[in-house]
Amino acid sequence: MTEWEKMLAGYPCDDRSDLLEARRLVAKRLFRAYNRTTEEDAALRREIMEKLFRSVGENVFIEPDFICELGNNITIGNNVFLNFGCIIFDMGEVTIGDNVMFGPRVGLYTTNHAFDPEERTANLSVSRPIRIGSRVWVAADVKIVQGVTVGEDSIIGAGSVVTRDIPAGVVAAGNPCRVLRRIGAQDKWLK
Repeated sequence: MTEWEKMLAGYPCDDRSDLLEARRLVAKRLFRAYNRTTEEDAALRREIMEKLFRSVGENVFIEPDFICELGNNITIGNNVFLNFGCIIFDMGEVTIGDNVMFGPRVGLYTTNHAFDPEERTANLSVSRPIRIGSRVWVAADVKIVQGVTVGEDSIIGAGSVVTRDIPAGVVAAGNPCRVLRRIGAQDKWLK
C-alpha cells in the first residue's frame, strides 16, 4: 500500500513521503498563482481552481490568501464563499457543500501527527475527513479538526474550535465548540 493509499484510508502514513511532497509542491504553485490574481481574473481563477481541487462547483469565490496542503482532496459545492486567509490541510478528504460561507481565517485540519515521540519523529500522521454540510456559515477564526462533520444549515460562531460533530440546524460556538441552540422561526429577519 502506498503512503497515498494509507493516507486516504486513515492509516498511519509517512507525511514526508516523496509522493506527498511532490503533490504539496504542485498545490503551492497553484494556490500561490491564485493568490496573485484579482477579481478581474475570474476565468484564470476558475482554471486554477479546477487544477487544484478534486471538484469545484459553480459560483465559487475564494479570497486570497488561500492556503491548502494538497488541494486534490478538496471537493467544493456550488455558491461557496471562502473569506480571506482560509487554510485547508487536506491530507484527509474535505467536502464543502452548497451555499457555504467561511469567515476570515477559517482553518480545516484533517491530520494529526503521532502522539508517540518516536513515531512523530518518523513523520507518521493519521488523517480523517472533514465534511461541511450545505448552507453552513462558519464564522471568522474558526478551527475545525480531523474527523468532524458540520450538519447542514448550522452556524459555527467566531473563534470556535470544533472537535466533535455538530448536528444540522443549530448554532454552535466555543472552545471546545458545543451546541447553543436550534435555529428556528425566531431567527427570521424577514417575516
